Amino acid sequence: MFGLSELKQTRFYQQAFAEGEQECKQEGKLLAVQPMLAAGLIVEQIAHALSLTVEDVRKAAQQSE
Repeated sequence: MFGLSELKQTRFYQQAFAEGEQECKQEGKLLAVQPMLAAGLIVEQIAHALSLTVEDVRKAAQQSE
């Protein structure tokens, strides 16, 4: 039976953990879009600052309305 330390060393765990981290980072960036728009930044500035596509920023802006 696997213990936690052995499980953390498996490729499956490491890939799942990395994917979860990426999703959290992306979610955090998308949550920052609305306050940045409210502060007066334009979509292109936000996309550049957050390393997102302009399309992703526009979608996030529409979802938060």
